[in-house]
Amino acid sequence: MSKQSIFGRISTLIRANINSLIDEAEDPQKMIDQLVRDYTNNIADAESAIAETIGQLRLLERDNAEDQKAAQEWGNKAIAASRKGDELRAAGDAAGADKFDSLAKIALQRQVQTENEVKAVAPQIQQQQVVVDKLKDGLNGMKLKLEQLKSKRNELVSRAKVADAQNKVHDAVKSVDVMDPTSELGRFEEKVRRQEALAQGKAELSASSLDAQFEQLEDVGELTEVEARLAALKSGGAAGSLTAG
Repeated sequence: MSKQSIFGRISTLIRANINSLIDEAEDPQKMIDQLVRDYTNNIADAESAIAETIGQLRLLERDNAEDQKAAQEWGNKAIAASRKGDELRAAGDAAGADKFDSLAKIALQRQVQTENEVKAVAPQIQQQQVVVDKLKDGLNGMKLKLEQLKSKRNELVSRAKVADAQNKVHDAVKSVDVMDPTSELGRFEEKVRRQEALAQGKAELSASSLDAQFEQLEDVGELTEVEARLAALKSGGAAGSLTAG
């Protein structure tokens, strides 16, 4: 199992979940909390896949170690058979010696075969170890990002709320621009001005009428004085005073 196949699948799943959450998000805090849960689950999936890869590597290593042990054992058997053959040949038992020499050859063949298998698997083990190391690094990176997301959770929630509030303010301002209430106030102000002008006109009219009444009183007073003097003139009693004056 390769690094790309594991993290490619995980990253695709993460992007799909993030895009879905962002598109459908109404509450930023709930969205981020869900994102943390999904990311945590994705990390668990990655851990499971990586653990399987590590398990396969360790199984391969154990098999290889057993092959190395088997190669050594076949070598020991070859040595033992060869020594036994030498002993029998020294004792004059040529047939027995040939038998054990044949066993030694068979053991040596098995040793060579097993050693070749060990050599063939060695590069595969090295490659798998490189993949496992990269997978571990990638998993640690995912865990670090998760911790960063958790630590930034409050900041992100706060920023999302501020952005939402700003959008609401902008929407409110836009609605005021579309339907300006000051135009209605202007019409009402014009109506008030007309009422004030009407009241002022009535006040001036009332004041004018009052002045006219006082002027009439003054005219009456002057006429009364004239009548009095005329009467005095006619009676002659006031003639002297008028002449003297």
